[in-house]
Amino acid sequence: MRNFLLIVYIFVCCLVSTAKGQDGYLSLADCLRMAIKNNPTLQRDELLVSRSDLAYKQAKYDRLPSLNANLSHNITQGRSINPTTNQYIDQNNSSGSQSLNLSVPIFNGFYIIHNIRMKSNALEAGKLEYQGQINELKLNVIEAYVKVLTAQDMLKQVEGQLGVTKEQLHRTEVLHREGAANPGDLFDIKGQFSADLNTVELTKQSLNNARVELAGLLNAELDSLPELEPMDVPSEVQAMRAADLFQQSLQVLPQFKAMDWRIKELEEGIQVAKSNYWPSLSLNGGLSSNYSRGEGAVFTQIKNNIYKGVGLSLSIPIFNQFKNRTQVRLAQVNLDEAYFNREILRNELRMQTARAVFDLHLTQRNVHNLREQELSYAESFRIATVHFEAGNSNSVIYLTAKNKLDNTRSQLIIRQYEWLMQKYVNDYYAGSLDL
Repeated sequence: MRNFLLIVYIFVCCLVSTAKGQDGYLSLADCLRMAIKNNPTLQRDELLVSRSDLAYKQAKYDRLPSLNANLSHNITQGRSINPTTNQYIDQNNSSGSQSLNLSVPIFNGFYIIHNIRMKSNALEAGKLEYQGQINELKLNVIEAYVKVLTAQDMLKQVEGQLGVTKEQLHRTEVLHREGAANPGDLFDIKGQFSADLNTVELTKQSLNNARVELAGLLNAELDSLPELEPMDVPSEVQAMRAADLFQQSLQVLPQFKAMDWRIKELEEGIQVAKSNYWPSLSLNGGLSSNYSRGEGAVFTQIKNNIYKGVGLSLSIPIFNQFKNRTQVRLAQVNLDEAYFNREILRNELRMQTARAVFDLHLTQRNVHNLREQELSYAESFRIATVHFEAGNSNSVIYLTAKNKLDNTRSQLIIRQYEWLMQKYVNDYYAGSLDL
């Protein structure tokens, strides 16, 4: 028993460790799995695939015969017709009837065949559209994850800025009490300290908003969301040419391939509408009987009154207010609209891939420039600090150098994560968003 409990404990620990990633952190891969499993919007979209699957199955079931049974029992008063003898009676009576009807479709203008194909194409399109929604959800989760990491690093950065300002404020206050500091410098530092406090609070708000967004995509409680596993910012990223990325995205993006299946669906829809031009032929068969009170035992009457019949039913469309012709034309309009939608999607995809490649190169250059800028401003701030603390400068020069360095470091954090996000965007269009 003790060994069994030990095994259960180890198993639970493994599950917890897997769910939270290494050292209790939640990794990006964990977030993606949770979102695909728990996101309510994605779960709702999955129902559309189930609905298309059921419609396809029903289209195939339409090839089968239909068989229906009917039972009735009637009570009459006054003058009526006895259903067994088919004569008038003037008394209270009770009677009943039973029937079994069979209908077998023989020909209906190839409606069933084209409807099966149409529903099959719709199912394939639905599956691809659902896969596209999964990929879009992944991209949204990655963006929310990166936002949280950005806000976390920004919070560390501004808290560090606050610490430097606080230390300088304490030093200036000591010098001011000893009469060795300019009062203007003291109040400048105090104002900067208050500004840094506000920046810290605003950054905390940004971090909370980012965590709320991520928790919403995961359909998880905010308080239950653990710390996120840090991500390494790439040192270099090789990007495809915009034209190459566009051509590859046409081949790999599920939602674009789904458009081809939607067009095939609508082409079959035209044939379905045209099937109403044709006559329809069906084979019908029936078995019925009846009974009436006072005509003998019920089961004997049912046995003796059995009626059997079989026949063909032919329906020929002649004129129905041009409804069939209108339905065919509407189906053609729907197909033309699908062609335009595909071209619109293609054009949007061309713009998006071009923008993604340009933004990736731009953010990469920005990061490299900001890293050089940080080194320069760090040295400038060091020199300004030395002069300010030696009394050879004033607070304006010191705070100017400090704010330049702080702003550069903040921009560097933001642009590095934007660079990482642009990498994932390019991977999304290239079909290599596998995490």
